[in-house]
Amino acid sequence: MAQLVNLRLSMKIESATFIASAVDLEACPPSSMPEFAFVGRSNVGKSSLINLLTNTKQLAKTSGTPGKTKLINLFRINNSWTLVDLPGYGYAKLSKKQQGEFNLHVSEYLNVRENLKHIFLLIDSQLEPLDGDLAFAEWLQQCELPYSIIFTKTDRSSDTAVKNHASQFLEACDEWGLQPTKVFYCSAKTKRGRAPIVQWIDGQLPKKKKDKKSPTINVGWMKKR
Repeated sequence: MAQLVNLRLSMKIESATFIASAVDLEACPPSSMPEFAFVGRSNVGKSSLINLLTNTKQLAKTSGTPGKTKLINLFRINNSWTLVDLPGYGYAKLSKKQQGEFNLHVSEYLNVRENLKHIFLLIDSQLEPLDGDLAFAEWLQQCELPYSIIFTKTDRSSDTAVKNHASQFLEACDEWGLQPTKVFYCSAKTKRGRAPIVQWIDGQLPKKKKDKKSPTINVGWMKKR
């Protein structure tokens, strides 16, 4: 079972800038920065979570209507990594053709994007395990893509309900042979989970090399000649 993360410190988000919206992988701008993708069922609270992580209010557009995100949206964070907001899956009001196109574009990005570092799969903590979420996690694992689980909307249910639903989902993961890297619990309203997620991402980034100071050369011996 994945390890539960409990960290208090987090990196400081100094800048969060919109880069581009892309309909598919080909339209995504080239980049050498590490990318961290967020994906989940429509109406799982992805946009709210992204705004929480970046400490902004409108970086990702939120809506009461599921399926708001229809493109691959990329944001540059601290000029050191890219946050990728992927279209949600499972929105019934979309035609099967539209759902198929979304799934195809998302699948292509996840499998082919060379600088993709990690995937965060968002799960609604208000719900009991859904086969669609488990099937998506299974697909990620079959593709050998690194992923973690984020349980969202933890403020909307009692702690007991959240714990029960999370336990049921993780037990189902065990039954399906799924092994997510990490497990996080998050609430955009209470800001629960922001620090552990951001800190974990920070730990995956290449460490900046410290500037070496020029060595001090002692030439005292020259004065004694």
